[in-house]
Amino acid sequence: MVGRDDATHTLLLTALAGDRADTFAPGSPEEELAHHEAGHALGKLHRATAMPQGGAVGASLSERFQGWIDRAVRADLLDAAEEKLLKHHAVILGTSHMDSAICHLDYQPRNWLLGDTFGIYDFEHMRRDARVRDFARLEFRRWQAAPHLRTAFFDGYGRSPNDLERRLLESFGAIEAATALVKGHQEDDAALSAHGRTVLSRLT
Repeated sequence: MVGRDDATHTLLLTALAGDRADTFAPGSPEEELAHHEAGHALGKLHRATAMPQGGAVGASLSERFQGWIDRAVRADLLDAAEEKLLKHHAVILGTSHMDSAICHLDYQPRNWLLGDTFGIYDFEHMRRDARVRDFARLEFRRWQAAPHLRTAFFDGYGRSPNDLERRLLESFGAIEAATALVKGHQEDDAALSAHGRTVLSRLT
């Protein structure tokens, strides 16, 4: 970043040379390095903006999540058992105390650049949110098929999630499932809908 205007929420960024991390061959050293560097960068962001545990973040997340569940129900995308499961996770989020930080919220290899330095882009969704939520897309889109990348990431991040955070990550997976199902339906995106179904099946 070389400049900013707080009044207009504008950032001026330089161009960076490098390769998008989602172009690296699966299992390659470059892929593993990208996850390590991504963990290191996110850890610095989270530590610099962390706020202690409280109930407000969980309550807000639960309310927004319930909206996604309602949209999925109206579109007839869930059976009764699936709706009950997602509502259970909404209750968990609404009654949980969790720490917050400035989060990217689309933190995955397509938004990382690896070259002489590590770069992140696509700040469209960036805001203060539950810190653990920044791991959800990686957990449910990458790491379950490649756990060594999870290890590399948290080596860079500085610590692994504790038991409570791992349980919360399951509930963030429920949000991932609901949003993928709704957006996949709205945009006629079969791959996104299938991803939502896959995540939902893992939760059950």
